[in-house]
Amino acid sequence: MAAEPINLFDFEALAEQKMEKVEWDYIAGAATDEITLRRTRSAYDHIALRPRVLTGTASVDMSTTILGQRISVPFMTSPAGGHGKAHPDGELATARAAAKFGTIMSMSANGTHTIEDVAETVDGPRWYQCYFYRNRETMAGMVKRAEDAGYKALIVTLDSSWPSKRERNIRNDYGNRPRERKNYTPEQVKEGQQLAAKSKFDSGLSGRGQNDPGATWEDLKWLRTVTDLPIIFKGIMTGEDGLLAAEYGVDGLIVSNHGSRNLDTTLSTIETLPEVVEAAGSKVDVLLDGGIRRGSDIAKALALGAKAVMFGRPIFWGLNYGGEDGLTGVLEILRDELEITMVLTGRPTIASIDSSLIRKMPPLD
Repeated sequence: MAAEPINLFDFEALAEQKMEKVEWDYIAGAATDEITLRRTRSAYDHIALRPRVLTGTASVDMSTTILGQRISVPFMTSPAGGHGKAHPDGELATARAAAKFGTIMSMSANGTHTIEDVAETVDGPRWYQCYFYRNRETMAGMVKRAEDAGYKALIVTLDSSWPSKRERNIRNDYGNRPRERKNYTPEQVKEGQQLAAKSKFDSGLSGRGQNDPGATWEDLKWLRTVTDLPIIFKGIMTGEDGLLAAEYGVDGLIVSNHGSRNLDTTLSTIETLPEVVEAAGSKVDVLLDGGIRRGSDIAKALALGAKAVMFGRPIFWGLNYGGEDGLTGVLEILRDELEITMVLTGRPTIASIDSSLIRKMPPLD
């Protein structure tokens, strides 16, 4: 390995060496047998690029527009919680790196810094993520805080309404480790713990007990009365739900399986992306979250209909390597690899990337 990381896998390997094993397992692990986690990389590896020559593509423009907001590159950070596990600056460093790159930082409700502190650290584009809580007043209050702090869109995560079985966490007794939840009041944390489903397989995430497994699409109507922000639903994995999202007027959706952390043996997000894009139609901006490790992965997702992509685990690898500068290094690698892919396939703009860029790769003998 080179003295400094030259790709995201190098960042991953260095973080695994440096981080406490219990925290590494929390970040790296997934649900039950982790089959979908392994499947995700394989799915990208089995999509082939189609290079073109003599296209005159001497430079590329990577900028694109998401929900009416122009960003410099078609990738952004996912709303992963607990950036402080990787570096003391946590989400503050993430916000600074994203702003430096002219892209969106997605702030998790489970951040190790507050909504307001992140907003004050830098004037960059930010989205805020939360859930449908059983206590709707909790959700309304957090949305109001995000609006007041200048966040430009609201991500609602839908696939985390019930505690999952993450076996690495169980073996590490992760549930007994303290968790920083600075965006919740002590009363809200206590309420979530009381409501949580309890079992001997508790993965240490029982604070999710405040998330409402009884929420339905009709709850979007209530949410519209609470906020004027664009609303993005995260956790869509089927064409059926993509169609419902469009019918109910969601502004955007994120094809995501929560990093394979909640339900195992699903398809990878890149595999289910095309059916969601087709079902949602042209009025809904569709993003992909999951497994992005190369600039070529980004191009493949765009070719299959995503407007942009998000990534989660590489945030922690970059932060752990060097805080803001480390994450900036991750972003630079993705940008440079995407540029190589676009030039060598003759795609000068993001809009020029379409399904003709790729083919399903046949299995090798």
